[in-house]
Amino acid sequence: MDTASSQALRKALDLLIDPPAEPDLSHGYLDLLGTGSDAPKNTGFIQKAWASPLGSMLYDQAQLLNRRIVAASRPPIDWLNIPSGGTALDVGSGPGNITAALARAAGLDGVALGVDISEPMLARAVEAEAGRQVGFLRADAQRLPFRDESFDAVVSLAVLQLIPDPVAALSEMVRVLRPGRRMAVMVPTAGHGAALRFLSRGGARLFAEDELGDVFEDLGLVGVRTKTHGFIQWVRGAKP
Repeated sequence: MDTASSQALRKALDLLIDPPAEPDLSHGYLDLLGTGSDAPKNTGFIQKAWASPLGSMLYDQAQLLNRRIVAASRPPIDWLNIPSGGTALDVGSGPGNITAALARAAGLDGVALGVDISEPMLARAVEAEAGRQVGFLRADAQRLPFRDESFDAVVSLAVLQLIPDPVAALSEMVRVLRPGRRMAVMVPTAGHGAALRFLSRGGARLFAEDELGDVFEDLGLVGVRTKTHGFIQWVRGAKP
């Protein structure tokens, strides 16, 4: 294991429910899905576009807008209160910039792992952000491969709307979160406008104002808060 993120990927292997005997690290990330016919696939126009090599490059342009939106809405990395030396998870990590920010918050002895299903996107994340504290895995958000209560913080930004079963993904995030720790997600909200119509027609789901807050509470999270900025919404909660 000689990748830049070897230490982070060793940590990832330690956290897996069923670590592979011969881990596939040939692309710089840990591939837990392979290429079999039963491997999860991206569905819908938007998901397929982002998963393609061209789409992963075009994604950078979308990220310019996304970063401005995220900056304006103040991502809750400080609120997550990641302990020094802690472990954080970024579900649907895309180009890995948020994963790297989580690693910085965890300090020099901490680690952040990013999970995504898109091979081209993971390749870009590895090139841009992989390091001693930052590692990436190809896995299904609806069936996270980690043991129960493995992480001190979990985030997912602009991803749940693309997942076939977002409630299953949220349930998995809660499962791998340690008691007393926090998680936050950001999603598009239902509303009007060309951007939202494009997302909806492309197969993305738009969430109603209180929909995810209710799901958080149904999954047992406490201190649930929602905040909407234009057409995006942050939802936060803690595991008791």
